[in-house]
Amino acid sequence: MSNALNSVSMYLLVALGGACGASLRFFISQLVLNWLGKGFPFATLIVNISGSFIMGLLYGLIEQGVIEVAITRTLIGIGFLGALTTFSTFSLDTVLLIQHGEYFKAVTNILLNVVLCVGAAALGIFLVTHR
Repeated sequence: MSNALNSVSMYLLVALGGACGASLRFFISQLVLNWLGKGFPFATLIVNISGSFIMGLLYGLIEQGVIEVAITRTLIGIGFLGALTTFSTFSLDTVLLIQHGEYFKAVTNILLNVVLCVGAAALGIFLVTHR
């Protein structure tokens, strides 16, 4: 029973972190929109850069043993940053590939994520707008 309770607690941590991350993303989007307008997706860029930076800090602190992995990774890494931006995870994956000398995989990861994700977004828009 305690294992099920532990599992429920982890889901609640993800939900709590996700709610905070999504709320912050919306707040930043509105703030940046008011400051800079719609000419360039600065809000997305800002949350992607800041989320990637926070993910790097989190990973480094966990690797150094400074912070507890289970709760922090679940609450902040998966929940908060997952809702704020999934780009942070992509960035960490790429940095880890580079650190392990997997340069071809890192470049492939970058190209596939950028090309395929932008393509998927374009395809989704196309499918909805061109019936």
